[in-house]
Amino acid sequence: MSTVNISFQDSLLKEIDKTAKKEHRSRSELIREAARQYIRRQNQWNELFQLGDRTVKEKQLTIEEVEEEIVATRHKRSNDR
Repeated sequence: MSTVNISFQDSLLKEIDKTAKKEHRSRSELIREAARQYIRRQNQWNELFQLGDRTVKEKQLTIEEVEEEIVATRHKRSNDR
């Protein structure tokens, strides 16, 4: 395992320490978990955008058709609530 030095604003560091204490974790554990979650979420978004790009290419959709589908889906979801 490697060690790195990171600078935080005092207010953010206080929040990190407060959360770590509440969860009975070390500051390092909390920051490692935050980094893992960030990387996982970014990978999921990248996969989603790649899927969208493949779908657009395979179905030869235009930007307008994609935008229309987004609007229709959002409208349907708001009506289902």
